[in-house]
Amino acid sequence: MNYEEEETFFTCPYCFETISILVDRSVDGEMNYVEDCEVCCHPISITYGVSEGTLENFSANGLDG
Repeated sequence: MNYEEEETFFTCPYCFETISILVDRSVDGEMNYVEDCEVCCHPISITYGVSEGTLENFSANGLDG
């Protein structure tokens, strides 16, 4: 694992299993993308913010509105 990557754990909004992603802390700003749950394969909207190499906020939400 790169020192600029941070493993972030969260609960899938569909199957409620704990899963993780690697968050890139080398780029400041807000990131938003969709990634499928590795357990149930439902799409999850991932949003996080990085400031000066620190993870400031993180959310993982379902796409079904």
